[in-house]
Amino acid sequence: MKLNFTLFFLYLLLSNTCCIHAQSTFDYQFDRNTSQWTSDQENIWAVQSDPANTKDALKITAFSKPKYKYIYSIETASTILLVRTAKKGDHNIIIGSDYDGQLMGMDYNGNILWKNPLSGFMNNDIWCEDMTGNGNDEILCANADGSLFCVDTDGKTLWTFKKTEVPLFSVSVVNYQGKKYAVTGGFELSLLYIDKEGNLIKEIKNASYSIDKAWGSGDIPQGNKHVNNHIKKFYDQYNDEKLLVQSAFNGNAADGTIYLFEPFADQPYEIIDPEMRKPVGGLQVVNMDGKIQVMMGTSTSVTDSQLMVYDLSDKTYNQIYFPDYGKEFDRFGYRIVAPDVLDYKGEKKYMTLFGSRIFLFSKDFWENGEKEILANSYAFNDFYQDRTSNKLILASAQSGGSCIHVIDLSNDEWADEFEEFVPSGNIKKLINNTSKVREQVLAFQRPNYERVPLETFFMSDTKDDITAPYIEAMNSNSYGAQFYANIHMPKVENWDRSEMENETYKNKRDGRKNYSLTQQEVLDKLTPYYSEGVGINSWGGHGNDPYYYSVETKKKLLDASNGKRMNLIYPELESTTDEFSFVLTDLLLPMADYGRDKNLTIYLRNKHLFWSGIVHKPIWERVLNGEYAEVFVPSMEETTDKTMELSVASRMGLWASGVFDNWGARSARDNPSFLRLRQKSHQMLPNHFLRQMVYNISCGARYLNNFAVDQEYMSVLWEMVERGVIFVPKREEIVSFSPVHLSIVNPTDNYIKDGNKVKWLTWFDETYDENSDKLFDRLNGSWPASPTNPWDFSNFAAGVKDRRLHFLPNYQNGIVMITPPQNEHFVPNELPRGYLKNHLHPLYKDILTEYISDGEYFFSADGNNAYKASSYSELMKEELEEMAKLIPVTVEGEVAWVAAQSAPKHIRLTLIDGGYINPSDKVAVLRFGSVTPVRITDVLSGQSISISEEATEVDIPCGTFRFLDVELQNEL
Repeated sequence: MKLNFTLFFLYLLLSNTCCIHAQSTFDYQFDRNTSQWTSDQENIWAVQSDPANTKDALKITAFSKPKYKYIYSIETASTILLVRTAKKGDHNIIIGSDYDGQLMGMDYNGNILWKNPLSGFMNNDIWCEDMTGNGNDEILCANADGSLFCVDTDGKTLWTFKKTEVPLFSVSVVNYQGKKYAVTGGFELSLLYIDKEGNLIKEIKNASYSIDKAWGSGDIPQGNKHVNNHIKKFYDQYNDEKLLVQSAFNGNAADGTIYLFEPFADQPYEIIDPEMRKPVGGLQVVNMDGKIQVMMGTSTSVTDSQLMVYDLSDKTYNQIYFPDYGKEFDRFGYRIVAPDVLDYKGEKKYMTLFGSRIFLFSKDFWENGEKEILANSYAFNDFYQDRTSNKLILASAQSGGSCIHVIDLSNDEWADEFEEFVPSGNIKKLINNTSKVREQVLAFQRPNYERVPLETFFMSDTKDDITAPYIEAMNSNSYGAQFYANIHMPKVENWDRSEMENETYKNKRDGRKNYSLTQQEVLDKLTPYYSEGVGINSWGGHGNDPYYYSVETKKKLLDASNGKRMNLIYPELESTTDEFSFVLTDLLLPMADYGRDKNLTIYLRNKHLFWSGIVHKPIWERVLNGEYAEVFVPSMEETTDKTMELSVASRMGLWASGVFDNWGARSARDNPSFLRLRQKSHQMLPNHFLRQMVYNISCGARYLNNFAVDQEYMSVLWEMVERGVIFVPKREEIVSFSPVHLSIVNPTDNYIKDGNKVKWLTWFDETYDENSDKLFDRLNGSWPASPTNPWDFSNFAAGVKDRRLHFLPNYQNGIVMITPPQNEHFVPNELPRGYLKNHLHPLYKDILTEYISDGEYFFSADGNNAYKASSYSELMKEELEEMAKLIPVTVEGEVAWVAAQSAPKHIRLTLIDGGYINPSDKVAVLRFGSVTPVRITDVLSGQSISISEEATEVDIPCGTFRFLDVELQNEL
């Protein structure tokens, strides 16, 4: 007899990690083995029959052997980005905000009291304070959709204020004339005072007092203006309430300004230079033994990371420069210096959360140098100190954690436990799930009907004691994973440029390089590395200076290759100036001509909208025509970007069109840095890298330029490529392209500039932006994490709802390629690249449909008529949905996917958890169109997937992927 029971637990402690699980109801079927329980709770209790009682009785045993005495975790089932506490009656509750802006309240016992989805977009800041005088705090959330939400401690939304759709970024509460007001602002460039009912009472335009101004030449924001980076209420030395506004106007290279206000004042009473020269990511106003101080921490690379303590009374600065202690922490990456003051060992300490480290500095550090560094293995998204209960609350681990962690500061032993602490929840899942995949990969036998895996080139993975056996074994084959020898060159060639015709590039230099080597020294340094891999990989230049070496030196390097490969990386070649055409004709094209029969690849690692915009400009015509298809490899450097779904569709579209024979991808430490003001980019468990690479390789990317984080963890990727677990497709094998594609013709300067203007933050123009209806929109630095418009290509084609980190887009109707034009009006004669239809799988031969755009408008096939995206996009959306029925399969859900024909009657379908830095268990919904499946098998586990006529559901475990073999009734 099948017995179903419902178990109700107030709270339980995990046996190893002391994880408090929320008050929940779980329904279990006890005729199933506990290994099949889907709630992942089997560690918490044991269930056994109890015949001593009655025949059907069950005995439930709860374990309680906590590993940590002063740290415990609360499972939330979400990736928590922000944490605060709010007063509810006579106690505090914990407030968390997850990756999608869902707000939740929980008590310290781990009970989740309520959840409120708000807008569905991320919250940038939270402030909790009693505005109404009812004894309970209101929770104010500055949201990326431009809304300020006010929520009570029962989770009910009291009111919503919204002035524009540009993101709000910071919020606080001030008292004025006996009443309390929320004060907020962000990228709308104003300071907004809102009363307790949600009404706008006062607006102060930042331009009316700002001293911040963009510098340099070219297209830059005009006039004095700034974004409200931090808004903080504080009390001065006389206990009078004041307001601090810390500004930002460039996300990469400026520290903004501190403005001090009386509440409701039009002008600041004091203006302070932070003197940091890098963005301020963390800020607190603290009382250090009676001295009111502003603690400011950077959000930047560790090479520039610092803490500045400014004393408001003494007007003094005290700086801590983190590179001075580089040997005491993991020295590469991008992170926030998040500051506060806490009591430790009987003294007040300056504290910073810095990636996976907590720094504790004595209050007299600048005299005695006393400090302590607590090293954990994981970085956390946020922290908040609850001084009422003496608790330190950590948000989820940046690697995709799902817990909130509570540290009891009442006993100094918490510091020792923090260094040993390993998060539970998703982090444990990611580790265990990947280990299971690795076991399955090692047991995998490639079906005899699948071809030998294509060569896939790992160009920058590091050879060390752990990875050397993998690399050497795989390089001994001529298929699967192949490894270059990667050489970093801090010194480059000092060669004679006096005869160079272009003055700009004659004098250009990259400040990161030492120009001191002779030609022979360059050759002596690089050529020995040919024996270390299938070839050598190194930077040939950079947008800052493409000429690290003379053309002659590069030719000599090629001549020494003896059949080995050479890959030259050129990052950030986004210039559209006439001067850059000199670089193409003097350097890149001659090198491509010389190296096309010498195994040379030139790896164009560009940014922003290059592959959907700049490459379609006349300056790149010969490349776009396909004249150098075998040499150039399109790749991306997607830091500070928010358009990843466009870059993958563009690179694949160019590859599929015959412009390039290959395409590339990259994972780097700061890939998650879509906004440099808050660089939560120190993922120590690179599961997001792993899934991105599985997706890109499954889509046909074969040139991979990855930054080494945890190569032992990532080595499972190499094994999957080597053994054929990942089916690396040729372009003519992919059957998950949408038959509908978008061709770019004469991209407008506005479109390209908007996509490149990501560093400056003050572009918002309310009149212009609120009425904009471009096909590709909200691209510049004023729109981080903002909603995409319904008529935006990212929204209706890719299924992307916000401008954030969509490295794993869904494209539920098939990948909508962004291509060069195909019709006879724009291409009257066949070009070297050929036609798209001739490079794709034969099923596309007669079903392709082309839409034309310049990035802003749609155009008719003859180019004579323009149509607004806000209306015409609906036609394209309808056709995408209709034409999706003509391809073998489509996939819905928060998953990335690709399908490729692996044999006449077989399709390889790859499904990937699409939560880039917020992984979770996912469900993919498969709908079959032009084919009839007879069997679906997981190639790793051997599990047979039940096929449903209307829709087939497939579970994807957290942080992983499924590789399915779909056997067809008829040949495709």
